[in-house]
Amino acid sequence: MAPGDGRFPRGTRVDLNLYVDEDTPVFVISVAAQLAGMHPQTLRQYDRLGLVTPGRAAGRGRRYSPRDVAVLREVQRLSQEEGVNLAGIKRILDLELENERLRGRVQHLTAEVEELRARLFTGPRVFAADAEGDIVAMSPGRRPRRPPPSSALVVWRPRPGR
Repeated sequence: MAPGDGRFPRGTRVDLNLYVDEDTPVFVISVAAQLAGMHPQTLRQYDRLGLVTPGRAAGRGRRYSPRDVAVLREVQRLSQEEGVNLAGIKRILDLELENERLRGRVQHLTAEVEELRARLFTGPRVFAADAEGDIVAMSPGRRPRRPPPSSALVVWRPRPGR
């Protein structure tokens, strides 16, 4: 094997993240199968079952991303080492995706709460009653909006005996 001929000795670890985004579908099925240590027909079956959904090339050929290859390796590990059947593996993968989505949502909401807290707790706080009688936070130096003066006549009468 000559240096730079594009082939690696068996067992050589290849870092797939050097030149390609982990979600970019670049591997044809034979290469993805070799990287995952599986037969290409197994990859086709997993695609039909929805375990791994590769991208498609213009000619409808499957293209696998480095992330897809990692999922294929995890499917193989769960199946061979843990004894999980394919239905269980699909459920595990679905739950992991949902968990990842929810973690992203929690991060987004946490950042939003922190931003709102920062805006709320800047400077001294002043409270006042608004036109409906509710207590509201006001900026220092501002007054709550008052309803327009009423034209109703109010008569005050002292209580007897006072």
